Amino acid sequence: MRMPKCARGAAAAPPQAPNERPWWAMSAAAVADALATDQQRGLGGEEAARRLAKNGPNELTERKARPMWRMAVDQVANTMIMVLIAAAVITSVVGDTRDTVVITLVVLLNGAIGFFQERRAEQAMTALKRLAGASARVMRDGQSQLVVARNIVPGDLLQLEPGDVVAADARLVEAPGLEVNEAALTGESQPAEKADHLTLEEDTPLAERRSMVFKGTAVTKGRATAVVTQTGMSTDLGRIAGLLAAHAPPTPLQRRLAQLGRQIAAAAVALCAVVFTIGVVGGQPLTRMLLTAVSLAVAAIPESLPAVVTISLALGAQRMARHHAVIRKLLAVETLGCVTVIGTDKTGTLTEGKMQVERVWTADGTEYVVSGDGYDPAGEIRQPGEPSRASDALLRSLVRGAALCNDSNLVPPGLTDSAWSAAGDPTEAALLALASKAGQSREQASTECPRLREVAFDARRKRMITIHRMADRGGILVLAKGAVETILPMLVAASVDPNVVHQQANRYGVRGYRVLALAGGECDADPQAGAEEALPLRLYGLVAIADAPRPGAAAAVAEALAAGVRTVMITGDHQTTAQAIAERLGILDGGRVMTGADLARKGARGLQAQVGEVAVYARTTAEQKLDIVTAWQAAGNIVAMTGDGVNDAPALRRADIGVAMGRTGTEVSKEAADMVLADDNFATIVAAIREGRRVYDNIRRFVRYGLTGGSAEVWVMLVGPLVGMPLPLLPVQILWINLLTHGLPGLALGVEAAEPDAMRRPPRPPRETILGRGLWQHVTVLGVVTAAAALGLGLWERSHGGPWQTMLFTALAFLQLGNALAVRSERVSAFRLGLTSNRFLIWAVLGTLAIQMVVVYWGPAQRALSTEPLGVVDLVTVLAVSTATFWAIEAEKLGRRWKRRTTQIIGRV
Repeated sequence: MRMPKCARGAAAAPPQAPNERPWWAMSAAAVADALATDQQRGLGGEEAARRLAKNGPNELTERKARPMWRMAVDQVANTMIMVLIAAAVITSVVGDTRDTVVITLVVLLNGAIGFFQERRAEQAMTALKRLAGASARVMRDGQSQLVVARNIVPGDLLQLEPGDVVAADARLVEAPGLEVNEAALTGESQPAEKADHLTLEEDTPLAERRSMVFKGTAVTKGRATAVVTQTGMSTDLGRIAGLLAAHAPPTPLQRRLAQLGRQIAAAAVALCAVVFTIGVVGGQPLTRMLLTAVSLAVAAIPESLPAVVTISLALGAQRMARHHAVIRKLLAVETLGCVTVIGTDKTGTLTEGKMQVERVWTADGTEYVVSGDGYDPAGEIRQPGEPSRASDALLRSLVRGAALCNDSNLVPPGLTDSAWSAAGDPTEAALLALASKAGQSREQASTECPRLREVAFDARRKRMITIHRMADRGGILVLAKGAVETILPMLVAASVDPNVVHQQANRYGVRGYRVLALAGGECDADPQAGAEEALPLRLYGLVAIADAPRPGAAAAVAEALAAGVRTVMITGDHQTTAQAIAERLGILDGGRVMTGADLARKGARGLQAQVGEVAVYARTTAEQKLDIVTAWQAAGNIVAMTGDGVNDAPALRRADIGVAMGRTGTEVSKEAADMVLADDNFATIVAAIREGRRVYDNIRRFVRYGLTGGSAEVWVMLVGPLVGMPLPLLPVQILWINLLTHGLPGLALGVEAAEPDAMRRPPRPPRETILGRGLWQHVTVLGVVTAAAALGLGLWERSHGGPWQTMLFTALAFLQLGNALAVRSERVSAFRLGLTSNRFLIWAVLGTLAIQMVVVYWGPAQRALSTEPLGVVDLVTVLAVSTATFWAIEAEKLGRRWKRRTTQIIGRV
């Protein structure tokens, strides 16, 4: 035998770069020759060391992490925070220590929250590196050796057995009965059957490269040897790691808050400059007007907004957790509320993730419907429209064969799983559950017909044969199960019409079912090994197996559609299966089905032109999933993407909201995601969208509330001197109003219940600002109304010699409380909402009223805030005037409801 070059110590020709060759399109011998290795002895030790020095270690490299100081600086690098920092500096320079401390604490709190959230997001690559095995067994110098996985090189001969994690991408040399779990990499729900003899087309999708094994996947059955073709970042797992290097884009809320901050800061600085100039020209002291201008800037900027946003998001996250949605990044809570497209995996999310026999067809033409839940042995088998039955002879033979020609087991509910689960091949477990539903237990069947031996399933034969001794009457029972085309040649001639069988199998196939045929026969003596393949058998029937849709999945898809959110299926599964499930759930709805091969031909640019027409993507790769998400985003959509595998991680990171599966998801997908579904249920996503809309509505409520109060204070300070009033409010009074009204009442608005129509209206436009949809007009008008009421009261009392500044100060605070009570809904009257629907707000308003009374009537507080006690008439007058904002908002809502009813009436006419 010709010795390999490396074994003779000669310098091997440098192998071609691993990622430049379609190794699956080459024979094993050609691959070994191209990589200068031997299919039996592997590489020599010296040659392996040389290649390691040249190619580098077999490990994933991380992008350089951002330093912590950079993360900290980025938290304050926005306009609104910079204005607050400037205000803190000014107050410090003029000696106002109290205001400096308050403003500085607000800035530090906001920065700390952002820093720790970002720090948590930097873990995806670490989990990806953990996925690869720490060691692997290879042949070197003709000896089997256990080596550190990072030292494996192209040309090494891997040895694989069940339980091994594949250490590198490799071309199979020998693979008897090999099955590999590639779900994490390809999204395929079933273990992939491998075959070393296949030479495939160059454009074969990743999930169908049956002559290859891939780094990070796990061997579930069989044994193999394989020539390593790619290591480290050149592997498919490494390619995904490279895709993960990109930073996640800012969330819609981050973009909106940044824009809002710039708008508020610009307006606040401009108006405060005007107030400062008017005051100085009017003869007010320079220092006082500087403090007043700074106080107005702080009042105009809703510095409580970061706290309200954080608390709203945190409470939303808690509510979502109760519905099995675990939030990893708080901003994801709000992002869910503006999602316009959900890109969802099929297996385990839209479906149960459990194989189940749904239909049985026996050779006499009888069809049965099978009910039940996953692998639970409880259920029934019946003909449509008839009661449960399992007495027909062919059906009894079929379920006996399903129980005996089977190596799986059913695991009852326990500590780790609340439902029945499969131990072994999921398809065989589904057959075992079918037998149990017919009253045929494995134990009883094995007692009556103990197994003598078997011919195991492999990728070439596509069937399994078992030989049993019939204990009751003697003789041998031979059972076979497998693909229809492999069972039909084993049948007794003329026992069944093959065309009829094929037609029935095709009817099931086009509906997305996996179809297996079961057959059996009896003989007097145990056939010799190999002869069992030639025994004439009789067909028992066909079983149609599917991963059934989850209960409630179709309703959730419909609810999302009613809310203006489109659902798109993106799966690594076969086109026929994906299309069938999509039709059953209402996802297809006239849309197109596109495969990964179609995407490869069209490219990213061609996809963007047609992305809105496609409802189902099948057999997709990691790059293609990333392209799909990017195409939807380029069309102006906010995209939520679900996934559980390593191949999903780049798309999860790129999506506006990445959603990983808690039960079946890999650590890589969970680290890349913003939210984890503890129950892997699509309906949970829709419930989370409802909660996200509630959170955003509450943030808008606070912005409307806070900016109305801030603008009213600015108007009071701007207009007061123009109508002959001295400085209407002192700097400390302005800061007090902000602290008092933006505190508990503002936070209470963050827990307001969702609007009744939250899931009956379309998502807000992705480019809409927080001030959009009439909010800035509302703030302007209500700010003027609030300022006019307070100024009018102050002018009246000043003309009559009353305590005008205290009354104006108190009225301005109370007017904002009326605003808080009315602003809870944009459409529904406060009287219809009722007082008890947000008890926290009611207590916050009452507490704020009481605190303001202390400021007005308690001596030390009077001296600190320059107030004086009010008489009964003055206090009643203040309370009466303070309802002005409340009634103005209620009038606005009444007009909006009247306009909507009028439009509906005109539409009916």
